[in-house]
Amino acid sequence: MSRKFHDLIPGIILLAATIYPFSWANSQAVSLQEQLAAQYKLVKMGSDTSGYAVVDKGTLLAVQKGGILAVPYGDQNVLSNRYENGSIKGPNSLSLMGRKSIMGKFGKEQTTHLFAVGDKVYPMKIDVNVAKDTVTLEIVACDTCNKTDPPTYNKTNVIFVFPKGSLAAASAGQVEDTIGTLLSINTDDAKQGDSGQQGGDQQQGGDQGGQQPAAAQQPAAEAPPPAEPASIDKGMTTDQVQAAMGKPDKIVNLGTKTIYYYKDMKVIFLSGKVSDVQ
Repeated sequence: MSRKFHDLIPGIILLAATIYPFSWANSQAVSLQEQLAAQYKLVKMGSDTSGYAVVDKGTLLAVQKGGILAVPYGDQNVLSNRYENGSIKGPNSLSLMGRKSIMGKFGKEQTTHLFAVGDKVYPMKIDVNVAKDTVTLEIVACDTCNKTDPPTYNKTNVIFVFPKGSLAAASAGQVEDTIGTLLSINTDDAKQGDSGQQGGDQQQGGDQGGQQPAAAQQPAAEAPPPAEPASIDKGMTTDQVQAAMGKPDKIVNLGTKTIYYYKDMKVIFLSGKVSDVQ
């Protein structure tokens, strides 16, 4: 009896693989979803008597191509834009007509908005669908960045369409590269210019003209150069981060994801390399 059962094992394994053909794809979807969630921090929106507002900022994204159609945040419906092979395809005319009729029933004017190149947005939701080879980002405008007055917080869905069967084997980096051709992670805010400080230094130097005591005219000893500020770049290893920042206050290991907690920030690693700093 034991021998017969042993002979049946290969058949049982084959039958299980036939019944559950999507198990590996589902596992990949979860993994890819987690990696993208670590890269793109989602914004938290709220509202009070004065209207809608950003409660907690997310990863700031810059629009790289025009043609993304959106609606005000208060609208119940969300439009969907498809991005495939580097081109944007807006919502079809039927969905726009349906939206117009719905808005008309409530006595409201139909309002849509096209994001311009350079507009800043936040991700609100990320959805990975390996079976359909799509990654959907729901985004909302950063009205303070875009200087939109009055605030409308226009929102929309962008569906990134990948070649058939490719998403199951795609890495998070490949997906992020594709997303970045339309919605790139904004780095302008992180680069603060030193013009204000330089101007102050120049003013201070200008005020030192005229007659000075002999002792003040003697050259002063050169001060040692300031130490280079510690910096963390995407792709650095855990050892490189510790060399720059010292040992973290706390380390959390979540499989392929590791988080270093420092006093004022946390560093997120995927497969041993920096993917995000918050």
